[in-house]
Amino acid sequence: MSVGDGFLEMGTVATSINANTFQFFTRNPRGGSVKPINTDDILNLNDYMKEMGFAKVVAHAPFIMNLAAKEESKREYAINVLTDDIMRMELLPDNYYNLHPGAHTGQGAEVGIEKIADALNRVIYEEMTTTVLLETMTGKGSEIGGTFEELRQIYDKVHLKDKVGFCLDTCHIFDGGYDIVNDLEGVLSEFDRVIGLDKLKAIHLNDSMNVLGSKKDRHAKIGEGNIGLEALVKVITHPSLKDLPFVLETPNDVEGYAAEIKLLRGICNG
Repeated sequence: MSVGDGFLEMGTVATSINANTFQFFTRNPRGGSVKPINTDDILNLNDYMKEMGFAKVVAHAPFIMNLAAKEESKREYAINVLTDDIMRMELLPDNYYNLHPGAHTGQGAEVGIEKIADALNRVIYEEMTTTVLLETMTGKGSEIGGTFEELRQIYDKVHLKDKVGFCLDTCHIFDGGYDIVNDLEGVLSEFDRVIGLDKLKAIHLNDSMNVLGSKKDRHAKIGEGNIGLEALVKVITHPSLKDLPFVLETPNDVEGYAAEIKLLRGICNG
């Protein structure tokens, strides 16, 4: 969803399809345009979420934001967007702000990781209530975050570590080579060893159009991809994950999301 829909409207739409959390883009995901802040609308959503017993919600940074950009103007733009988005998120306190770590665009992963951590250290501050989530990626091209080790390296360089967590995308890690279909326990054990499951704060629940290790990042509807319904249900019901907020990023409209939520809730509660 987008903030263009209105904050309270996003909450009521979520409730209408039996969801108790949602994800929204802070601004145009493929551009930089952003609407003026409507404080009353945000306050109304805060009240609504408390009334309806919502889990934490997730804001998603625009895709064009690259904290590891080689061109300094592009990197400064990304840092300015991050700064502004965190300021906006503080009006919706104690929730999550998810971002793709960035792409090193030929500088090398080590340089990219240093730049991402530096940007986070410039923006994150002690008093903020928002937790910034670094998302697991496929590792396509010069993308950083395709391995748990790269994400850990960013985290290790962040000063205020309690302000940073992680979001696991099922499509991304599958496309990145982590076999959650045949070895979910092994993948989660690896995540725990490298990063720590206590730092995992949210799940993007997506099937994949691609095969294991393809590094392509094409989401599929639940049960219609190469991960499959059975494996995704195991993710939802895993003792280490079941209490986290789950977000669907499948290629759907609202009716499609409602059908997927009904399907998954029916299986898990059946």
